[in-house]
Amino acid sequence: MYRAIIRPLLFLFRPEAVHRLVVLLIKAAFLIPGMKPLVSSFYRVRNEKLRREVFGLTFENPVGLAAGFDKNARFFNQFSAFGFSFIEVGTFTPAGQPGNPRPRSFRLKRDRALINRMGFNNDGARAAARRLGKRRTRLIIGGNIGKNTSTPNEMAVEDYAAAFRELYDAADYFVVNVSCPNISDLSHLQDREQLDGILSRLSSIRAEKALKKPVLVKISPDLNNRQIDDVIELIGRNGMDGIIATNTTITREGLKTDPARVASIGSGGMSGSPLRQRSTEIIRYISEKTGGKLPIIGVGGIMSPPDALEKLEAGASLVQVYTGFVYEGPSLVRRINRSILANK
Repeated sequence: MYRAIIRPLLFLFRPEAVHRLVVLLIKAAFLIPGMKPLVSSFYRVRNEKLRREVFGLTFENPVGLAAGFDKNARFFNQFSAFGFSFIEVGTFTPAGQPGNPRPRSFRLKRDRALINRMGFNNDGARAAARRLGKRRTRLIIGGNIGKNTSTPNEMAVEDYAAAFRELYDAADYFVVNVSCPNISDLSHLQDREQLDGILSRLSSIRAEKALKKPVLVKISPDLNNRQIDDVIELIGRNGMDGIIATNTTITREGLKTDPARVASIGSGGMSGSPLRQRSTEIIRYISEKTGGKLPIIGVGGIMSPPDALEKLEAGASLVQVYTGFVYEGPSLVRRINRSILANK
C-alpha cells in the first residue's frame, strides 16, 4: 500500500515538508491508546538469531535508522515501533543553527535517490540531551556530533568536544561526523592531522568518565584507499570503537535523471541507490584491511533486503537505512530482518 498509494501522494510535495507532515501524523496517531504496541507487533521481528553484540552493546537486530532523519531527537520514541534496534539522532552541534536556505532536499525519482544540503540544522546538543533524557524506549540511541558552520576548521575540535560532553550521559554511542559534504570544508577534517586532534580530544574526555561509551567515525564514500587507511590507523591509535561507511556523496556519475535537472539542484550530498556499490566496496575494503576486527556500520543505498545482505556479507556488523525508508516505507525494516533469518 505504501508504494502504490501513500508514496505517490507524499511525493507530490517537497521532501522537507513531507518529512514534517509524516512525523506529525505518526506522533498524533500514537497518542491513540494501544496504537504504538499494535504498530510494533506488525513491524518488529523478534528472534534471538537476529541479536548482535557490537562494540559492547547488544542490538536486538542489525537494522537501524541513520542520522539525519531525527535531527533533533524529537521522535525516536515513536519510530522505535517500526522495528529498528537502534536510531542515530543528529547531527548535533554545540549551538543550534538553522542550516542552509530552503529548498535544501530533493528527490531523484528515476534514480531512487535524494540530494540534500541541509547543513546540520538542529536545536543544539543541550536541547537534544534534554529530549533524550525523556527516553521511553530501550532502543539503542546513537548521538551524531559535528561542528557549527561558523566555526573554522582550526577550532573544530572545541565544537566536537563541547557536543560530546553535552550528550555523553544521554546517548549510548557516538558518531564523529567529519564527512558531511553540506558544511563548507568539513571533509578536510578527515585529513590525518585534523582528525587525529579531534579523536585524541574525545578519547581524553571519555577517559574522565566512569562509563566508557563507544565512539565511531563516519567517513565519506569519496575517499580513496590511502585516505581510508589513514582513518583506520587513527581510529586504532585513539582507541575508537568502529566506523560508519558511508556518508552521502558529491559525485553525480551514472544517473538516469536528466542532467539538466541534476544541475539545477546544485550542490549537496546524494544518498540512495546510486551509492550502494561504492558503499559496499568501502565496507569490504575496511573489513579485509582490518581482518574483520573493526566493527562497521554499513549505510548507503540499502533499498531492499538483498542490499542489506550485501553489506553484511561484505563485512558490516550492522546496517542503517534512510533513503530506502523514504522510498520503500517502514516495511523495509521487517523485510530485511526476515531476509536475514531466511539466509541463516
